[in-house]
Parts: sequence; structure tokens; C-alpha cells
Amino acid sequence: MSDTILKVKDLKIQFKTGKKTVQPIRGVDFSIKKGETLGVVGESGSGKSVTSLAVMGLLPEKTSEIISGEIVFDGKDLTNLKEKHFRKLRGNDISMIFQEPMTSLNPVFTIGEQLSEPLKQHKKMSKKEIETAIIAVLTQVGIPRAEQIIHEYPHQLSGGMRQRVMISLALLGQPKLMIADEPTTALDVTIQAQILKLMKDIKKQHDMSLLLITHDLGVVAEMCDRVVVMYAGEIVEVAEVKELFDNPLHPYTRGLIESLPSKNTRKNRLYSIKGQVPKPNEITKGCIFANRCPFAFSKCFEETPPVQHTGNHMSKCWLQDSNKDEVS
Repeated sequence: MSDTILKVKDLKIQFKTGKKTVQPIRGVDFSIKKGETLGVVGESGSGKSVTSLAVMGLLPEKTSEIISGEIVFDGKDLTNLKEKHFRKLRGNDISMIFQEPMTSLNPVFTIGEQLSEPLKQHKKMSKKEIETAIIAVLTQVGIPRAEQIIHEYPHQLSGGMRQRVMISLALLGQPKLMIADEPTTALDVTIQAQILKLMKDIKKQHDMSLLLITHDLGVVAEMCDRVVVMYAGEIVEVAEVKELFDNPLHPYTRGLIESLPSKNTRKNRLYSIKGQVPKPNEITKGCIFANRCPFAFSKCFEETPPVQHTGNHMSKCWLQDSNKDEVS
């Protein structure tokens, strides 16, 4: 029996913008093992959130299309799954914590009303059983006076409390896989640390798999077993978390790590990668990172680099193919 809970293979997604089409996801491959935390990192515009929405079956139907590839969850391909079947999975076997809890929670319904929805949809429970389950999960995520909170509205709670409610919502169906899209972005540092510890404890307690999407490498170091580095709709490096920080192979990954502030040295200015992530319609040929890479040579602008494997460490760069010394 496979220990892989999710496998994404050669995923390509395109969007319609007026009469034109753009392809923000250009052949993504990764997998998540049962009980594993996989981090997906990259700048805004790299395709992290679009990939997660595809896994959840939440891409907009009229403007988006999966043009090739597979999304296999627990042995079932989700790419052609009808919405009625996705509803049985979503919130039950797969759940998601979204970036901004204030916009994810409906302001006109109480916390209890919103948390009761997945239980009404997926479980055969009485009204009293649903209320008991909601209070139990709110208590589990560290929300005080849960009996009163269920009658309150989102605007009456702090940002940290709203995010705990979102985690409760994701947990109610006891999912096999939880996706967290920038779950601590809008929170201050103290609350962020509390939420990350909470997620780590809950994942361990329920033996779930976690797909953690973030741009914060500090969060990755704290939470993840393995890391996927995305850039412009492609995966450029995959490694175990310690290996990635100790021995980053792709110049983009090196740039991200060098951009981190160091507590041991003072710098007047932090390092930053020059330029911006290209738009999908700006990528024509060659390496997608070539126009920002300090090590790029002529081949990088002409030919797509091959996927290179060193044990369980994968990178997609010409420098690992023939010029390893140039990145040292």
C-alpha cells in the first residue's frame, strides 16, 4: 500500500484573459507522504496558490482549465472529478486554511453557524451533537469560552482568534490532508508563533499530512520535512528541509536564503534578487530564471534546463549539469 497521500504529476493550467490565454502553471510535479509536512515556497506570482486551488477543485470554471497532468489524492485522480464528488472530499478528506481569515469567514453568520456547515454536509449528526463537536474543536485549538464564541460574529474576534476558527473549520472533518495557504501572513509575530505551534501539535495528534504554502523560509525551517521551491509556475528545486538550507543547488533558492536577515551579522541592506517574477506570457524559451540569475550563460537563455537528481535532492538548472563550480 502506497504511503503517498497526494501526487501531482506534470500539472499544467491555463487561464483565459479576454481573447488571450496565459499558462501560470507549466508542468508541476510533487508528492506528499502520509503524515508529512511539505512546504511550497516562492515569491508572489510563482503559482503556489493556483496549485493549491487546483488540488481543492476551486479553480474558476469559466476562466481556467487544467490542460494536462494528474492530481492523484489517496489513489483517486481529481483532475476530471465532477463538483458533486469534489464536495464529498472537500472539507472532509481534504481541507484548507486560507490566507486572510476575515475575508474567508462570512461576516453575517455566527461562528457556530459557519462551523456547523461541514458537519451538516458530511456527517449524520443531531443539532446537539454538532454543537458539542464544534465546542470541542474550538477548545482544542485554544479558544477560551467556546460556548459563547459560537454565538458571536467574526468581527468580534481578534485576528489570531479568527485564524484559530479557520483551523477549527479545517479540522472538523478530520481530514487526511490539510492545505494551509500563508496561514500566518496577517498576524503579528507572537500570534504567528502560537498558530504555527498549534498547527504542528494538531498535525501530530491527528497524523495528518500538511501542505504548507508560504514565502517565509523561517516558517519552512520550523514546520516542514521537505521543501518545494516554485518559480514562475515551475518547480526548480525539491529537497529535505535541512539539505535545502545546508546545500541549496538552484541560484533562485540561494537568493531566497541569502535574503534572510541574520542574527549574527549586521547589514546595512538585506540582499534581494534583482528583477521580478516574469508574467506567464513573457516566458518563451530557456531557463525561466535566466534573466535574474547572476550565473546565467548563453545556454540558459536558449534551452530549458534538465531535471537533475542527487539522491532525494532535485534541481532544474544548467549549472548542475556541466558547470557546478560556477555556483560555488
